[in-house]
Amino acid sequence: MWIKMNDERLLYSGRIDWSEKEFPVFVYPCTWVNIRFTGNQLKLHVENHRAYWDNYLGCVLDGKQLSLILPENGRKVLEIPVGQSKRQEHEVLIFKRQDACHEVKLLGIELEDGARILDPPKKSDRRIEVYGDSVSAGEVAEAVDYTGCADPEHNGEYSNSWYSYAWMTARKLNAEIHDIAQGGIALMDGTGWFHAPDYIGMETAWDKIRYNPELGKILQWNFRKYTPQLVIVAFGQNDSNPKDYMKEDIHGEKAEKWRQHYKGFLEKIRKTYPAAYIVCCTTLLCHDKAWDHAIRQVVEGLGDERITQYLFKRNGEGTPGHLRISEAEEMAEELSVYIKSLHIEGWEKGEKEYAVY
Repeated sequence: MWIKMNDERLLYSGRIDWSEKEFPVFVYPCTWVNIRFTGNQLKLHVENHRAYWDNYLGCVLDGKQLSLILPENGRKVLEIPVGQSKRQEHEVLIFKRQDACHEVKLLGIELEDGARILDPPKKSDRRIEVYGDSVSAGEVAEAVDYTGCADPEHNGEYSNSWYSYAWMTARKLNAEIHDIAQGGIALMDGTGWFHAPDYIGMETAWDKIRYNPELGKILQWNFRKYTPQLVIVAFGQNDSNPKDYMKEDIHGEKAEKWRQHYKGFLEKIRKTYPAAYIVCCTTLLCHDKAWDHAIRQVVEGLGDERITQYLFKRNGEGTPGHLRISEAEEMAEELSVYIKSLHIEGWEKGEKEYAVY
């Protein structure tokens, strides 16, 4: 039994490329499709486009998570082991574990003959959007043996957006998330680590579906498709490459330029989402505190009651490597408590009405 990917009984979330109406392309971490069905067979036909690293999709089948390795480039049929379950009805969430180190096109679903697609769950009315780097994307999160340590050698296998503080926070708040996060990215072009040596910053990527030119034509995002009540802006870490000018002189010309660009970025977010709460932060990943001071100066200078800064208890000193699962959980717990204290309009009701992803 063949199911097209634009079947109305499938439920999607994320900035998805629907240029080909039957074949959605997943770009960002935390992007997902939910399928409820009967039968003991589930095959997903995909086409992967790789820029770097080994690439994987995430899958939560009847509450159990597994990863699905993708081909370096080209098509593959991913067989998801439904037959091991004795349940009559199944639910699967297929999601993007990684950032734009690759894109994956979903071509179709195969179920066994006589199977049925069931009605989808209802999405939460709470919506979050995150703009961040590798920590927000969950990069190297599963390298739990290296908690509190520098990263091990890896080739993408430890990255999992499910365990990013961003998605953990959304699940704690029972909120939908768009995770606009890219490993190595800084705020401004020409800085950070992403797309070396022609570094691409979030100022270029923030309003795109596709922003990595190695993967095809650059595509704009239509902001009318998703309006968050809360936006998290998490920069000030990769921005120190190739030179940590904020640490050297927080009052210097380059530091002032960054503050002006950070202010401009927040103003773009505010113009795009006039009513949203905007929380500015960095993470537990080690960085000089001058970056957090600079963020505070910008936030205070804007004088907008709905733009605030949050500092974690171990902000900037928790780990020299990427956050592992327990460290992301630590951030998510703190951040979710802080967000609840904001008393976002419309979030008071419906605490447990929706499926949590």
